[in-house]
Amino acid sequence: MFLVQYAGLNHLSFDPANSSKSLQFGSAAGLRVSESPAENGSDPGKKRKRTNVPADGGKNLSLDSIPMGLPMSDPTAWTTVMNNLGMAPMGMTGQPLLPDFDPALGMMTGIPPINPMMPGLGIVPPPIPPDMPAVKEIIHCKSCTLFPPNPHLPPPATRERPPGCKTVFVGGLPENGTEQIIMEVFEQCGEVIAIRKSKKNFCHIRFAEEFMVDKALYLSGYRIRLGSSTDKKDTGRLHVDFAQARDDLYEWECKQRMLAREERHRRRLEEERFHPPSPPPVVHYSDHECSVVAEKLKDDTKFLEAIQTLLTWIERGEVNRRTANNFYSMIQSANSHIRRLVNEKAAHEKEMEEAKEKFKLALSGILVQFEQIVAVYHSASKQKAWDHFTKAQRKNISVWCKQAEEIRNIHNDELMGIRREEEMEMSDEEIEDPSEMKETEESALVSQVEALKEENDSLRWQLDAYRNEVELLKQEQGKANRDEDTTKEQQMKLLQQALQGMQKHLLKVQDEYKKREAELEKVREDKLKIETLLENLKEQQSIADEEDKERDAIDCQGSESSTSRVCACSQEKECPVEKTLSNSPVKSEREVLLVGIISTFLHVHPFGASIEYICSYLQRLDSKICTAEVEVLMTRLQNTFRQELSGVGASLEKRWKFCGFDGLKMT
Repeated sequence: MFLVQYAGLNHLSFDPANSSKSLQFGSAAGLRVSESPAENGSDPGKKRKRTNVPADGGKNLSLDSIPMGLPMSDPTAWTTVMNNLGMAPMGMTGQPLLPDFDPALGMMTGIPPINPMMPGLGIVPPPIPPDMPAVKEIIHCKSCTLFPPNPHLPPPATRERPPGCKTVFVGGLPENGTEQIIMEVFEQCGEVIAIRKSKKNFCHIRFAEEFMVDKALYLSGYRIRLGSSTDKKDTGRLHVDFAQARDDLYEWECKQRMLAREERHRRRLEEERFHPPSPPPVVHYSDHECSVVAEKLKDDTKFLEAIQTLLTWIERGEVNRRTANNFYSMIQSANSHIRRLVNEKAAHEKEMEEAKEKFKLALSGILVQFEQIVAVYHSASKQKAWDHFTKAQRKNISVWCKQAEEIRNIHNDELMGIRREEEMEMSDEEIEDPSEMKETEESALVSQVEALKEENDSLRWQLDAYRNEVELLKQEQGKANRDEDTTKEQQMKLLQQALQGMQKHLLKVQDEYKKREAELEKVREDKLKIETLLENLKEQQSIADEEDKERDAIDCQGSESSTSRVCACSQEKECPVEKTLSNSPVKSEREVLLVGIISTFLHVHPFGASIEYICSYLQRLDSKICTAEVEVLMTRLQNTFRQELSGVGASLEKRWKFCGFDGLKMT
């Protein structure tokens, strides 16, 4: 960015309201900008002159050094400039340029005032929107220069980032680039650990940390130029991308394992923190510890700790001839505590009996109060008082009465259970005195009478409760009947819908069946047509065969006259041969071939072979050969093949052997 410095206004030597000349700001360097053709009325076809910018790139420009052409014939523009600078729009003669200027506002109507927070003044930078791409600048190094890519182009594509990536791939390097130049460019991104450069204008760079890779990716797309050379070997376009390295993956896995170990250690500490504390360790046996434990066994407050120590010593095997007396004395001290424990148990049982009596009395008092409350409900339910209550009050009274009866029955059952337990305990005790027996019998009769009264009352209350329950059940039954009617209607609707769906499905199936029948009829018609065509073809073929036979017969008649003499002579010679063929066991050429193949096969197997083995070999040549045919043929040729039995017992087997050479000698 260029920083524009404001140096103030100089005194003007003319009146801008009356002069039509343009205002010129001069500098010591004499830099000037010519007026535009639209302002001075020159030829619009001519090109404008370009501003001669000094060699330093225009970094130190100011308002004093930039000439600006401002037409003074327009007083509104001049007023706008002065108003934005916070001054009143006054001419050189002191007269206001615009009559509607409000001095209280300090600005012209319709123009916002100047604000130091406005963007472009250099005081506070304007906020950068998040969608705006970062503007890359030229990077100057000692031996090279990096030029940024076009900001309107899309960002260069990158591969997926490997876990723990610290290595980048850099392509598009100049052919004359060296490792020193690469180090000079990329050491600005962070500490470089290693550079592996290839001969094909690319390299791999490994950084010390992962965040340095993101800085290196910023240089992707930059054009690099070595020095001021424009040679193709000294230029290139950088392409930086993630690279997958085994060292990075190994370090990342080590780091992940370390984090996992730390997490496991932290969880273990948390679990141990919530675990109950372990019991204190038991001391080892010694004479001093034995005396201490013996004293603790005599103390009631420390008895539990001492008896645990004694048990641990005995289980460890500390008892021997030397320590037997000490252990016996400690066991004797432990035994002395049995009487104390029995007395404590009796005291607790007595307290429990007293508590039971108190509980029984309190429970009986509660039951009496429940009976009175239920009696109130029943008296209120009589017709004298019941008619004066409203419907809601009657409902509440009936509900309260039902709840009170249920609670009373529960407490009554509990009291009866307690009394039954007492009776069971009394029956188990042995009664020695007859007077006590009489007293107990009388008390039992009294208790039975009381129990019968209570049972009678409870039965009466249960009867009332059952009556109320029957009424409620009747009401619920009426509601249930209504619900059943509604459910039946819903079921009927569902069944009707299902039947409609089934009818639609049946119609579809019938349509499909009709279509299939039509297709079958078409197929049958096609089949009949094909059969008729085949019959016609067969008839034509038979006619053609008959014609061929007639032609052959005519040809044969001519040749028979010439060959009759030769046949007469040959018949005499062939008669003995035909007789021998008719008498021979081989009847066809196929059997002759079989005999030859079987003879060759058995000649190779001098110890013979079974009929199954021979047939399996022949079926490889012709699958139509059967075992029975081969066996019949071999039995007819007794001079060529011989069947022998080999083996003993269960391993007995029939084998065929070739005996043609022996049969030739015999014949």
